[in-house]
Amino acid sequence: MRSVTVRAKELRYAVELTGGGEFAEEHGVQLEAPAEWSPEHLLLAALVRCSLKSLRYHAQRKRIEVRSQSGSARTLVTRRETDGRYALVETEVELAVELEPEPEPAALAELLSLAERDCFVGSSLTAKPSYRWAVNGRAIHP
Repeated sequence: MRSVTVRAKELRYAVELTGGGEFAEEHGVQLEAPAEWSPEHLLLAALVRCSLKSLRYHAQRKRIEVRSQSGSARTLVTRRETDGRYALVETEVELAVELEPEPEPAALAELLSLAERDCFVGSSLTAKPSYRWAVNGRAIHP
């Protein structure tokens, strides 16, 4: 029996911070971010967008339409007890979506779990984010 090596998909991204403080994507497209935003704000925005993108991916595979979506995130940066370094130690993500059709409770829990698991931004954080979901106007408790 011959083993087959499956190569993982590689996704590469690049941004550039210009001398004036503006961001440009690798193809020269200007990325709009408020000048007042810190790197921490940008990371939180990436976490929200990545989580919603992950949800859309898994919903589409199950033939579920994501009709609307919004989200917010907040984090606490302080000195970690484990190594004395400053880091994100608590991150909370709140996401509100409308799904059509809405899956049964067990399937919905699985869908939301997949969305959280497969957001690479959240998965990359040492202190894993906590998520709160509202689906079709109702708070969902895992």
